[in-house]
Amino acid sequence: MDAAPPDTSARQYAVVARAIAYLRDHATRQPTLAELAQAVHLSEFHLQRVFAQWAGISPKRFLQYLTKEYACQALREAQDVLSVAQASGLSGPGRLHDLMVSCEAMTPGEIRRGGAGVVLGWGQGDTPFGAALLAWTPRGVCYLAFLDGDAAQRYQELRAAWPAAQLQADEREAQRLLAQVFPAAPQPGRLHLLLRGTNFQLKVWEALLRLPPGRRVSYTQLAGLAGAPKAQRAVGSALAANQIGYLIPCHRVIREGGDSGHYRWGSERKAAMLAWEAGRAGPT
Repeated sequence: MDAAPPDTSARQYAVVARAIAYLRDHATRQPTLAELAQAVHLSEFHLQRVFAQWAGISPKRFLQYLTKEYACQALREAQDVLSVAQASGLSGPGRLHDLMVSCEAMTPGEIRRGGAGVVLGWGQGDTPFGAALLAWTPRGVCYLAFLDGDAAQRYQELRAAWPAAQLQADEREAQRLLAQVFPAAPQPGRLHLLLRGTNFQLKVWEALLRLPPGRRVSYTQLAGLAGAPKAQRAVGSALAANQIGYLIPCHRVIREGGDSGHYRWGSERKAAMLAWEAGRAGPT
């Protein structure tokens, strides 16, 4: 077996991502812990420890959250949560663990100006789901993308969205903000997001912010929350346009039949996010 890597959150995620990929390829026969450990080149003991440290639950419980049966049950149980969200409106702040997330939208004029006169801070840092590139303005976080060896491409995407802004690298502030988004334990706090999108996209993103951590919804359910019950395809386009990963939780949207579906930053990462959140939310 290979030597165990340092148990940083990002390295633990790399193990989890490989395990999820293996499980998807062999899901029909439910691999044992020994088989899974061999597939990711770790001992059973170390794999057990990585899962417990990263997810807060045992591998067996973690793998349950990846199954279609659990996903279908979560979709059924979402009904009451969705009705509460609809009744409460979509204009207030949402909750992400104990972090209060509020947001405001850029005006069409601000979008056209491309950030002229704005100092845009940016930097890279580690998260429980691998490295990420983060950007922010004095009004809030405006970009969060997960990296898979494509940092230069993600930087160009950021630059294209803010062509007239002054970009200022600040790795220390990026890591401080990422530590606030992904604390080792839930902590009270407030984070502000700056959104840029069409009116419909904003409604979809605001609807997602109303969902509690670990809750999964279908495209149809989300379309209803956004006030357009028949606009499932448009909902999918809004999810694809999201440039603030995890904080605008597109990973919580799955297909009607319980399949995970696509995700801008990878299907394995999406599955890991869902299981990570569900493990912290406790039994449902």
